[in-house]
Amino acid sequence: MATKYKRILLKLSGESLMGGQGYGIDPERLASYARQIKEIADRGVSIGIVIGGGNIFRGLSGASKGFDRVKGDQMGMLATVINSLALESALKDAGQPAQVFTAIPMTPIGEQYSPDRALRALEEGKIAIMSCGTGNPFFTTDTGSALRAIEIGADVMLKGTRVDGIYTADPEKDPSATRFDDITYDEVIDRGLKVMDLTATALCKENNMPVYVFNMDIEGNLAGMIEGKPLGTLVHA
Repeated sequence: MATKYKRILLKLSGESLMGGQGYGIDPERLASYARQIKEIADRGVSIGIVIGGGNIFRGLSGASKGFDRVKGDQMGMLATVINSLALESALKDAGQPAQVFTAIPMTPIGEQYSPDRALRALEEGKIAIMSCGTGNPFFTTDTGSALRAIEIGADVMLKGTRVDGIYTADPEKDPSATRFDDITYDEVIDRGLKVMDLTATALCKENNMPVYVFNMDIEGNLAGMIEGKPLGTLVHA
């Protein structure tokens, strides 16, 4: 079946990597993600990936517990590197070439990120896994994802989460919450919906980068998104 998108930026949540565990990386969830990603790569889709680090350490929550915010965010960046290396390994085990890039110098763990280097990897058929967020404190991995999506010329930013889109409230806490099929950036901001942070939302709006929020934890959903199936919520201008 034809694919709707030729190049994507896939944002994965660190928390989703925990699977049924309360912390760390669930090998079964990691293998599931690798299978889904390889499936669409085999269909010719060019893929950049950004992973959060919340399954290991979240800088903002660390700051609330007494960590210096800058140091806390740097610890969070290192958590994203751990997740990125795990995904790179899982992809290679599945037979899919991949390469980790780091926003701060971290040789030999990964090559320092630049748009040209990431694009070169994509042109070689590799998955470009871009870690450390933006490389700066006070910016989330959502903002890093938005920035990387724009830099690599992605057609869309796919935000893989544990829920099947954007709701009027948290569906895990409010059973009366209803899902949006699509919503504008302005409405996301006006309603105070916690889809991404304001910086990431504004960056996507200013650069007309569509964002699709969907449930990555159901196998087959990523392929369905690539085919244009309405499996989540589209955020657009």
